[in-house]
Amino acid sequence: MNRRDWIGLCSAWMLAGRKKISAQTTGAGGAQSSQDLPLREYVPKSMLQVHETHVARARFPLIDFHTHITGVRGNSREPVLRFGIEPEKCLAVMNRKNIKTMVDLTGGYGSALREAIQKLPEAHPGRFIVFTEPAWPFASDPDYAKRQADLIQDAHKAGAKGIKVLKTLGLFLRETSNHKLVRLDDPRFDPMWETAGALKMPIAIHTSDPLAFFLPIDRYNERWEELHAHPDWSFYGKDFPSNKELQEERLTVMKRHPRTQFVCLHVAEAEDLGFVSQCLDQHPNMNVDIAARIGELGRQPRAARKFFDKYQDRVVFGTDASGGTATPQQTFGDAMYEIYYRFLETEDEYFDYAPAPVPPQGRWRISGIGLPETILRKVYQGNASRLLGLSA
Repeated sequence: MNRRDWIGLCSAWMLAGRKKISAQTTGAGGAQSSQDLPLREYVPKSMLQVHETHVARARFPLIDFHTHITGVRGNSREPVLRFGIEPEKCLAVMNRKNIKTMVDLTGGYGSALREAIQKLPEAHPGRFIVFTEPAWPFASDPDYAKRQADLIQDAHKAGAKGIKVLKTLGLFLRETSNHKLVRLDDPRFDPMWETAGALKMPIAIHTSDPLAFFLPIDRYNERWEELHAHPDWSFYGKDFPSNKELQEERLTVMKRHPRTQFVCLHVAEAEDLGFVSQCLDQHPNMNVDIAARIGELGRQPRAARKFFDKYQDRVVFGTDASGGTATPQQTFGDAMYEIYYRFLETEDEYFDYAPAPVPPQGRWRISGIGLPETILRKVYQGNASRLLGLSA
């Protein structure tokens, strides 16, 4: 074999090898090589053959303690109310899904709050409850402490049943003079906490966020996809306090105001039920809701079931439902509620925590905790009724 023949033979071998590799990594119809598949296009289908239960209606009538039917536009001193979900749509889903009452947490204050009360609980008695919110635009004013306490009094007279404190406090609210973040346990809010306690208005408080939001957005972050979709949710590498600092500030507030009932939203710290248990044991005025956290609870179903057993009188049902579609685990509708019911009422394994083709918070699935009827009744309605001063 001469040199020319040898070179030709080597070239043929190389071409055949390339064709073989291409055939192995390209599927039917010329699909992209698996070695180059973008993560956003990876939608694996589970091969597990597991039992599936369709729970179309809650076993008992329930109160959704955590929804966002309304909201306010902008950050002005005169908030303007907007409806994210129309009341008629709410009622249709509520009737299908056995939802007795929805609590609209973000009713604002002043004229916006009065409009929300007029169009929800006054127009549909027994079906809706509205919470007021602190007037953050006034927070740096010298008379804020008294003004805020007075606004709570006015909201109560208008028909508001509680107060919603967004994570604005601790993570976004800043002093107008030096732009420093305002601490959650700042004493200027003491009159607000005390007024709420005197009026028996529970505080629905969202503090901090998932732990991954405080970590680098790198290959070790289990919420890499979520944070790339919402980069403004990251609190890493800026002047934000740590998750631990935020949690400690909230504990200080609860300890300082023992006669005020606090509902720590999103299970307070859903990724560390041991820590939440310690907090509940040490603070009798602390409660939690499960809104937008069955994705965390359902991947630790045995620990979650024990948690519900032990704190069955202090856990309330909530979803964080809204009219938006950017966070499908919170998009109001039949599909979202059916997943919550399946998690609470069945022992099904390995199912989606959101009605979406790709898990929006992290690439995992959940299992149900199959609560007994006695606990289910409390979580669905009894605990919220007590906090809100409603008849069971």
